[in-house]
Amino acid sequence: MAATIRVVLGVNDASKLALPTGIPGSVADLKEEIKRHFGLSGNFRLQYRDTEFDNEFVNLSCTSDIKDKSTVKIIYLTNDTNASLPHHEPTASPQGVDNTSLSSFSSTSDTDILSSPGSSASASSGSSLRSQPWPHTFPLPQFNYEVDVQLEQANLAFHNSGTLLCPSTKLKSAILESLASEIIKYKMYPSSADLDDVSQALITKHPCLKEQGSVSGYYGWKISLKYKMANYRTRLRGIGCPELSINAMKEKDGSLNHSPNQVKKPRKAEVNYCPGYPAGESKESLEAERQALLVEVKKKNQEQIKNKMERTFAYRRQEIIQDMPFITELRSRWPALFSEREVDAEFARITTVPLRSTFMFQLDRHTDNLLKVFRKKGGAAGQKIKVILAAMDKDPSIEKRRDCVLKAVSVYLNEDPQHLIKEYMDLDPGAKKDMEETMMGVYVIWHEGAEDTDQAEDVGIIIEGVEVLQGLRYFANGCALLLGLIYSLNLSYPKDLRYTFEFVQKVLLDLDGNRMSAKVQVLKNRLHE
Repeated sequence: MAATIRVVLGVNDASKLALPTGIPGSVADLKEEIKRHFGLSGNFRLQYRDTEFDNEFVNLSCTSDIKDKSTVKIIYLTNDTNASLPHHEPTASPQGVDNTSLSSFSSTSDTDILSSPGSSASASSGSSLRSQPWPHTFPLPQFNYEVDVQLEQANLAFHNSGTLLCPSTKLKSAILESLASEIIKYKMYPSSADLDDVSQALITKHPCLKEQGSVSGYYGWKISLKYKMANYRTRLRGIGCPELSINAMKEKDGSLNHSPNQVKKPRKAEVNYCPGYPAGESKESLEAERQALLVEVKKKNQEQIKNKMERTFAYRRQEIIQDMPFITELRSRWPALFSEREVDAEFARITTVPLRSTFMFQLDRHTDNLLKVFRKKGGAAGQKIKVILAAMDKDPSIEKRRDCVLKAVSVYLNEDPQHLIKEYMDLDPGAKKDMEETMMGVYVIWHEGAEDTDQAEDVGIIIEGVEVLQGLRYFANGCALLLGLIYSLNLSYPKDLRYTFEFVQKVLLDLDGNRMSAKVQVLKNRLHE
């Protein structure tokens, strides 16, 4: 008999798990099903709500204790430092979660890396990393007392008589200075849409500041903010802000190329693009940490690897962004980065968003609507999609479903999924040479004579002809980790897959989701029809 259970993955983070054949006969089998469905690794135990103890969580020792619609919670064992735990954004999971699960995940990568939403620093590294992406509704800062008094009086006059305030140069400068200081907490280079958000928030809270004759009511404020941010960045560059000084180095080197496209700045909604060193650290001390990290990698001491990778994050980012080393050099200097766990961790440090858990959850959430959209597609693309989706009839597993949907997304966006996934037979003599010539992609190796329902011999990632990750089990897992490596190594999306990766970034991960190309925007709109 089929059953559905609720699985608590973290704070404000729960998902449904459908069990078509019913609840497994053993706890071990249930754990394996949870691992498979959510892409988890590591050792953990399960707890369930026991009605005999006022629905408090207790350890699950027998699956007969749970039934359809029961809730189970994952508890990673504290001595298992190699656990990989998904952590969805709070808005991603509609089921809601009891906050008592916070302590259960204190040793996971996501909660280790990111502070609480109100915090701006990582406790273990001591650095001032940003902890939140750009907010959906921009929170105005607290203006100084003099500004507050003037705005309060002007707002009262506006509500009484509709009189708009014509701010003095001093008042306008004070408002813009406060706004710029608040914007910097989220982005060094806000987009035009971001400045719209800030200006809209300003006149919404203080309607007396609306501009007469402006369609939006804030166009002048937006332009003033744009110039204020440019001046603010110049001041920060002068005091050595790393995120800005990397561009000042061109002037020191006498470079004449000042094209905007050459400016090193976040282009894929990175929150911590090029952070400064942790307090009390220097380039020399962090290089010593890197050397110590190499020793821990040889020892396979996962706890120390995690701590030192976090501590050297700013040092590593500055090296990657400024020096742009080749992959072979990066693997030699930072071998710990090229693991599933650390790709997840690095992506979360850069974006504040958990990678694989968010990717899989949102992909599954959109799958039914995507399939409806795909089936309406006509022409040659529609025929290709039909062939791709036919594989799900032979293998109804969630892994195959994810793989097929991702390939179909590429075709729907007029891109070739073969540029993303390179499939080979294990006895193919030309496979090695072809992989060495691949700039970027996910490779899948099949056993000779494999059936449609068989699992691949190996799944991995190739960058610059180098196999950087192996043993990833499924294409969807490889696709998510490839995106993580693109962020971690500060790479650009392949031109022939730009729309596929844009869909993953902006629709599935909701990173910079308010600015999309026409192709991706159309697909997103059709998901909500």
